[in-house]
Amino acid sequence: MIHGELHQNVRQYINGRWETSATTGVSANPSDTSEVVAEYARADRRQAEAAIRAATEAFPHWSHSTPQRRADVLDRIGTELLARKDDLGMLLAREEGKTLVEAVAEVARAGQIFKFFAGEALRGGGGENVASVRAGVQVDVTREPVGVVGLITPWNSPFVVPAWKIAPALAHGNSVVFKPAELVSGCGWALAEIISRAALPAGAFNLVMGSGREAGQALVDSPLVDALSFTGSMANGERILQVAAARRAKVQLETGGKNALVVLADADLDRAVDCAVQGAYFSAGQRCTASSRLIVESAVHDAFVAKLRQRLKTLKIGHALERGVDIGPVADEDRLAQDLAWVDTAREEGAEHVWGGEALERATAGHYMSPALFLAKPSHRIAREEIFGPLACVLRADDYDEALALCNDTPFGLCAGICTNSLKHAMHFRRHAVVGMTMVNLPTAGVDFHVPFGGRKGSGYGPREQGRHAAEFYTTVKTGYMLA
Repeated sequence: MIHGELHQNVRQYINGRWETSATTGVSANPSDTSEVVAEYARADRRQAEAAIRAATEAFPHWSHSTPQRRADVLDRIGTELLARKDDLGMLLAREEGKTLVEAVAEVARAGQIFKFFAGEALRGGGGENVASVRAGVQVDVTREPVGVVGLITPWNSPFVVPAWKIAPALAHGNSVVFKPAELVSGCGWALAEIISRAALPAGAFNLVMGSGREAGQALVDSPLVDALSFTGSMANGERILQVAAARRAKVQLETGGKNALVVLADADLDRAVDCAVQGAYFSAGQRCTASSRLIVESAVHDAFVAKLRQRLKTLKIGHALERGVDIGPVADEDRLAQDLAWVDTAREEGAEHVWGGEALERATAGHYMSPALFLAKPSHRIAREEIFGPLACVLRADDYDEALALCNDTPFGLCAGICTNSLKHAMHFRRHAVVGMTMVNLPTAGVDFHVPFGGRKGSGYGPREQGRHAAEFYTTVKTGYMLA
């Protein structure tokens, strides 16, 4: 098992067996690039297709298993995740760069998700009996599993996002092929290793690690994969949708956001600053729910910016395992280069630099960057495109109506927040922000595991993830008629 130490030979899990691959990859610690976290097998298309066939063969048996069996499997997985949250959190912090506190909390949430869906397996998908319009006819509506589900997950939340896809898929009787992001293959393997010991039939759950071009594309192309759930960039999501929809596969996409936090003149500014820092910069801003646009009413604009700048000065950026660190490194060298390029773009377009945006040196060589803050215009690229790093911009609004208009002026629609003491504005905002989730006097980053997650416009496609609504994607509806 992976604990805090280096683990070699992390392998694929296909049809109940661990397999090596022709090529391998390495994941490094972004807090200390001299440390290798995991050496992992890289699946080629042949192995991915073998995993798909195994899932196809396992589906008839698993889909007809009892609710109690499925619940027991998921509860067993959740129990181990919660029991091992500290050592698995250590792995997550070392491989992805979240602070240890954030990483342990993520593993615990993943465990809670499996526990929740253990309950959902027992509760079922919500069938119903309906009176027929014809005398003597009985009608029932039931839910059945979709089939083989391909799950492609991102690097920024390597336990919790896989959990909220794998758990409902298995709970509702589907078989799974799971492809984690290469950057966090160690975390993907650690989760799969726990699942492999949960008494699933061979082939009901499979792990394929490797590139999106090989392993991921095999899932997208295969006619044996009945449904695809993908979390990642909008561009990759669009490509997946075009290919999968053409063969009539069911598709679910979560493709990021350019989320706004609105700060009105009547807000508690200290709370608003806290919401901005947590939402925009924690986890190094590498969250789809990060509030990278801070829309502030003119009357408090300067005071808010001054308070936020002062708060950013106090944040400690360093090794993810170091006690007291607020923000760890960004995930890899390419990510750091891209974030720094965004800082250059902001300056070139005329955004006013307020704080940060520099590469930092620490005791260990890592991908460290100071949190960046700019004053921008709505036309600036940093105010329109998803950055996925520790960079936020402040936009000035004359009043609430302009703030709401700026909030909705984006091709994305994942979430939005508002800081205000006005019940009138809070309620209006919740109804009129064109997003999937709203927050009032809370950071945009931070959601519960038992309620729906997802967005509108370019941020999502298909049914919501998490909670009871997950059944909409992982089941199909059947209507039955019978003469009484």
